[in-house]
Amino acid sequence: MTIKDAGDRTFTVRSPYGLHDEATYAGALSFLRRPYTRDLEGVDVAVTGIPFDLATTNRPGARLGPRAVRTSSAQLSWGPPWPWGFDPTKRLAIVDTGDCVLDHGRPAEIPARIERHAADILDAGASMLAIGGDHFITLPLLRAHAARFGPLALVHFDAHSDTWKDEDGRIDHGTMFWHAVREGIVDVTRSVQIGIRTHNEDHLGFTWLDAAWVHEHGPAATAQETRRIVGDAKAYLTFDIDCLDPAYAPGTGTPVAGGLSTYQAQSIIRALSGIDFVGMDVVEVAPAYDVAENTALAAASIALDYLCLMARSRPDAI
Repeated sequence: MTIKDAGDRTFTVRSPYGLHDEATYAGALSFLRRPYTRDLEGVDVAVTGIPFDLATTNRPGARLGPRAVRTSSAQLSWGPPWPWGFDPTKRLAIVDTGDCVLDHGRPAEIPARIERHAADILDAGASMLAIGGDHFITLPLLRAHAARFGPLALVHFDAHSDTWKDEDGRIDHGTMFWHAVREGIVDVTRSVQIGIRTHNEDHLGFTWLDAAWVHEHGPAATAQETRRIVGDAKAYLTFDIDCLDPAYAPGTGTPVAGGLSTYQAQSIIRALSGIDFVGMDVVEVAPAYDVAENTALAAASIALDYLCLMARSRPDAI
């Protein structure tokens, strides 16, 4: 006997296009109820989880971030998101390709494994939206993207610069961009770090639009300055959820007071039209410290805004 009732469209729907009517509190979960598949033929964006948190320096738990963000995304999957007024899944073929498989008992092999995972997605012709995981994952993801596109402009939302000096090759979520600059995979002259509010004397050439700058000048000016700095370079967007003030995102490993509101961050991202983004990640959601899934919902909403930004200038495909 075949069960013919509608539901669990994550598995039962074959098309990568279009949102589907399903109870937000029920059914199998993927990001935005996108179909789960490893077949990336004809896919525009592959959503993937990177459940890694061995590089955290404070509270662990971000390995559970992909699961939490997928769960929260269910309540965003019922119709066109505000204020965009269109359904990005009608314009982009988006699938959830599951998680990168990692062996936590072999930590030295993990960076290369994440890089290969990203390279496989890019080689298939899809762009990548990654859900972390701690922020270290961005370094191997950047390596994979730079191998395909060359040195990238980095648009980085965070409370921390993550550029602390590291001569020993640590797997650490506070040193990735020091390595990225040293490796030449990030063009600092085209890169901007937004929301910073922890001290670091050496900016390594990055432009800082720190939290005080954003609060004083506002989201529109922040987006305008970001667009000016990045220009026509190919860019990668990385969003550490601790860019948000702990009042909006308590569920993270290293919260820092004085951060952006969810509204400020979303307003900035929504105004980044014209930047040639080739990939994105949202990281550091640690659901064990969350309240009412607020942090996971913020991460899912920011990822959805990125998808809308990518789909903005495209016509409906269905």
